[in-house]
Amino acid sequence: MNQSARIFAVAVAIATLAGCSREGELVVAEGVGVRATRTACPAVGVPQYTGDITTFRTPGSTLASDIDVTATLTDVRSTCDETGEKIYANVTFDVLASRMDTRGARSVELPYFVTVLRGGSAVVSKRMGTVTVQFADGQGRASASAQGGAFIDRAEATLPDDIRAKITRERKAGEADAALDPLADPEVKAALQRANFEVLVGFQLGQDQLAYNATR
Repeated sequence: MNQSARIFAVAVAIATLAGCSREGELVVAEGVGVRATRTACPAVGVPQYTGDITTFRTPGSTLASDIDVTATLTDVRSTCDETGEKIYANVTFDVLASRMDTRGARSVELPYFVTVLRGGSAVVSKRMGTVTVQFADGQGRASASAQGGAFIDRAEATLPDDIRAKITRERKAGEADAALDPLADPEVKAALQRANFEVLVGFQLGQDQLAYNATR
């Protein structure tokens, strides 16, 4: 595994994720004042190290004095349509950019990706896009908006009936497994992981750019 792949794997593992706001199909955890529901809609987030991009005037340079353009991906929002056999998640976001040299009007194209992840590690699909930021003459800051979508198979994002039954089965005091957490069952945990999907969006970075973001 090369350096960029290792960094992306770490980024995915510690991504900050924001789930769909609507309530889902199943209560998977319950406690004092806490009620967690499961939805077939994917969680959406930005993997660490991929939410920023920096370009330099000189290829291979990482000197602060040589920075050309910097940009940040922000305000990630999502909508989810789970009415059909294929669940569709649409992700929109803003890009805030700045440049060091403000002379003249300039158009800057920044590449980004939209990836569907299953079970926290398996890449199901990846799509590429480009967001264009327009700087006016004398302007050092500019912004743009972009979006991307992803389809997820409803059947794969739905828990099997036997697993749902294990989670929701009523347990009575005095029963041998009354105090056992069904979510601690290895079979249940594995099924939940398989049915868990995430849509991740970030800048498409080269190996040097990933390393720069990870170490700065």
